[in-house]
Amino acid sequence: MRTSAFLYPWDVLGDPDAPARLADLGVDGVTLASAYHSTRALTPRHPATRIVTAPHAAVYYPPSPEHWAGQALRPYRQDWLDSEDPWGEAAAALREAGLDVASWVVLAHNSRLGGENPASSVRNAYGDHYPWALCVARPEVLGYCVALAAEAGARPGAVGTELESCGWYGMAHLHAHDKIGGVPLDGAAQYLMSLCFCEVCSAAYAAAGVPDLAAAVRAALAPVWAGGPQPSAGGDRAAEWAGVEQLLGADLAALTLDYRRVRARAVQQACVAAVRAAAEPGFRVLLHADSAPHRVGANVGVDADWLLTTGGADGLVLPCTGGAAALDAAPRVPGRVLAANLTIVTGMGGDPAVQAPAGADELRLYHAGLASDQDLAVVRKGLGR
Repeated sequence: MRTSAFLYPWDVLGDPDAPARLADLGVDGVTLASAYHSTRALTPRHPATRIVTAPHAAVYYPPSPEHWAGQALRPYRQDWLDSEDPWGEAAAALREAGLDVASWVVLAHNSRLGGENPASSVRNAYGDHYPWALCVARPEVLGYCVALAAEAGARPGAVGTELESCGWYGMAHLHAHDKIGGVPLDGAAQYLMSLCFCEVCSAAYAAAGVPDLAAAVRAALAPVWAGGPQPSAGGDRAAEWAGVEQLLGADLAALTLDYRRVRARAVQQACVAAVRAAAEPGFRVLLHADSAPHRVGANVGVDADWLLTTGGADGLVLPCTGGAAALDAAPRVPGRVLAANLTIVTGMGGDPAVQAPAGADELRLYHAGLASDQDLAVVRKGLGR
């Protein structure tokens, strides 16, 4: 079974032993971040550093001014690694070790762009902006995501790309020092708190005959803030959506989901097409996704059957660390890949004893750069090395 490990450019740059160490794990390839959000990351084996701080979302290659001409939103270039092209340098070293390299592109999650352009970010039913979440219904965000997918995805030497947050991003996100756990929210409440009411989205709901959907959402959430029982607490994916219908009403719930599906499909299909236009034949395009359409986040909710047929994606990377529900619910489409994403870092709640879930065509291991030596030893054993 084909297996790829996630990696950051800084896990390789300055560490000449890193490519051979990755190859020795028994993986076939690496999914290497080319456009990534802000983070603070551990480097437990690097000869020169232990913590890398990426203060804002950035691209890890030289972006083309011509490619971005006319775009209202443009990515920032990293300046904390001593390299003009960190992705290119790291990818070349990994390829020399015999590993295939795919690009890893984060799209709608960008705290710096959202903070600098609040009108382009998700705005909830209370009027609060989510600077970490760009609203994919907005034309300037669509243009940004498409341009970034093409440039950061089809990097020279890459065999494919994996697009993260290629769709709706919402409330659930670790942001600075989070203090949002005072009222734990179940899946249904998370969905309602992730609905966008920017000018574009509000106008769309009004055109559909619901001029003040935000007020309906606020009313639906009022018992939640009072500490009342939540309908899908501890429930599964189906229970989450049933909870949304219970809180908001089935008709309004369906209206929101239908609208978000249409907008998500537009950005997903456009991003896939843009990568295809920029890449050589045979280049694979996969999306990090959840097969429950109402889900939001890095693994965006998708209409999986549509995306794997009409939408044109080559496959999905599905979260399977806590169970294989997302994989089990995904359709099997001939010629399309379903990859199970497994966290292998014990300290992050993962299990390095890699076991492929039934139905998985490929594996993704999160994250080879963050894992301890002990975790990697267990991975190596599990992969037969």
